[in-house]
Amino acid sequence: AALTVCATLWMLSSSLSSVSSSFVNGIKGSKGHNNNNHHHNGFNPATANDDDLLVGRLPAARISYDQPAEGERVNAAIIALVRNSELDGLRKSIRMFEDRFNRRFKYPYVLLNDQNFTQEFRDGIAAITKNEVRYGVLDSDYWGYSPSVTPEGTEKKLEENKNRYLYGGSLSYRFMCRFQSGLFYKHPLVRDLDWYWRLEPDVEYFCDLDYDPFVFMRDRGMKYGFTIAPREGRRTVETLWYHTREWIKNNTDLLPERSLVNWVMGTDGHYNLCHFWSNFEIVDMSLYRSAAYESYFQYLDNSQGFFYERWGDAPIHSIAATLLLEKGQVHWFEDIGYKHPGNMHCPRDPGMLAKCICDPGKAYTYRSACQARFAKVNNMAKERMLEIIHNSEKEYHPSDKSEDVDQAAKHRS
Repeated sequence: AALTVCATLWMLSSSLSSVSSSFVNGIKGSKGHNNNNHHHNGFNPATANDDDLLVGRLPAARISYDQPAEGERVNAAIIALVRNSELDGLRKSIRMFEDRFNRRFKYPYVLLNDQNFTQEFRDGIAAITKNEVRYGVLDSDYWGYSPSVTPEGTEKKLEENKNRYLYGGSLSYRFMCRFQSGLFYKHPLVRDLDWYWRLEPDVEYFCDLDYDPFVFMRDRGMKYGFTIAPREGRRTVETLWYHTREWIKNNTDLLPERSLVNWVMGTDGHYNLCHFWSNFEIVDMSLYRSAAYESYFQYLDNSQGFFYERWGDAPIHSIAATLLLEKGQVHWFEDIGYKHPGNMHCPRDPGMLAKCICDPGKAYTYRSACQARFAKVNNMAKERMLEIIHNSEKEYHPSDKSEDVDQAAKHRS
């Protein structure tokens, strides 16, 4: 009996050794494998089964994401405004962005900072991507005060607002919002680009993206792409819509005959606080470089709200996009699963399960009133928009118009 047991164990050991040897040899054989050979050692993915793995007939390694995807590229870059202290957060974002999209499509990164990037930062980014990275520093032309405010007046407003809302007392946050609203696309590293995709530290991408959103948008005449559409905090933009209305009335010649403005404006003529969350946006730069957008930004920059309130780039980009674009030029990327601290989107299409690692039940987007409104509204004629603004003129009053609005008007005059 003992001899039988020993013989059985010896045979089992020999069998396992043979399988192990075949398995290892299969792995060795797959190294350096030509991506075009999909039938290594007779392996056919279409007819593969579990036995193929046991005898070492392994498939070729998955097509490397370092192999560029076929097709045209546009003149675009991935742009991030970041601090040296946010290295870990940006490495995380780039790692996911590379895995989901850019290891195959190979668009360059443009990283901007109001301070010189440290060597530690550069080394940390170089270790996470092989794609081109361009580094830029913002001087006072890009990172500074609006011409309509003073440092003393701003300091007073920061003190008043520090407990009223998030970043209420932050000066750097206001520099950032002003830069993102009307200056980033003028930077020397950005001004020659036709398209851009905004990236921020500590964001997550949940879904494989096997097509180029830039080309997708360009070929369909789209100008602005987004994922999440929440409401803005009312206190941060108390006079923004008042100034927007004033700009509209004085610049009707810059406006198209039809636009998506009724996504942000109700029939009462008020701003409903809906906006595209601009920490993710894919944009045709011709929108921001248009005469209309430049006029709008300059008007707002002379209206004090970037510093005496806390106007964000998200509502400004959104209001401008809906004033200047038709609905067909604005695209919701429902298939791009995305999370920024505070909100997330996950596609609920069952067909996306193979591409995504997120729970659609936790997606803010399917509960968002602004997202639902985007699906329902259509274009509004300019004549109708002006009629609504005119009819609501008497009852429209921003919450603190008496002081800040009057001061801004005096500055412009």
